[in-house]
Amino acid sequence: MHKKEKTERLKSNIKYLIKSRGETQLSLCNSSGLTRTTIYNILEGRVVNVQQTTIRKISDFFGVSCKEIETVDFEEREIVENSVSLQGNMNPAAVPVIKESELFQNIDKRVGELAATHPLTYYFGPARNVIGVLLETEVCGAHESGDLLIIKKGLSNSDHEKLVYDKAANKLFITVASCFDLDEFHVVGEIIEERFNG
Repeated sequence: MHKKEKTERLKSNIKYLIKSRGETQLSLCNSSGLTRTTIYNILEGRVVNVQQTTIRKISDFFGVSCKEIETVDFEEREIVENSVSLQGNMNPAAVPVIKESELFQNIDKRVGELAATHPLTYYFGPARNVIGVLLETEVCGAHESGDLLIIKKGLSNSDHEKLVYDKAANKLFITVASCFDLDEFHVVGEIIEERFNG
């Protein structure tokens, strides 16, 4: 692909991902550390050669790879994926399982890297940027040691339950809130499946 084609693909993917993930240009800027001008210039087609560091920040925010965001048509791919029945030939996704006590040494690693170093479980469903968190303590009175939470990593503006780490209290909790002070809290991600121990 030529640079111009990659930039066009990047632009259309950012627009689609912002819309489909319930994000805004502002939430993208706030979480990725990029300026609104940078995002605006990319979306308006004013930049032909987007810096690799910028692409990495955007792709990390959406939980996709730098290569994918420049070359894959996410909208087209997700339409195909979402039309596949679970009763059909959809393969389960291998999901790395991380113990609660090891979560924050590993939270910034890519899922592919984690899958090579941690035990795996399987998840049926669209599974990009998904990890399993094996709880070792009780969380919010709803989950106990041995429960497994399947998490879509990263920030999300949805009203679904999220697993969040309180840095001051040094413990995990579950909330449906979508705004956090990132100096005080680390959002692990959205809970997409719960598996209870025994």
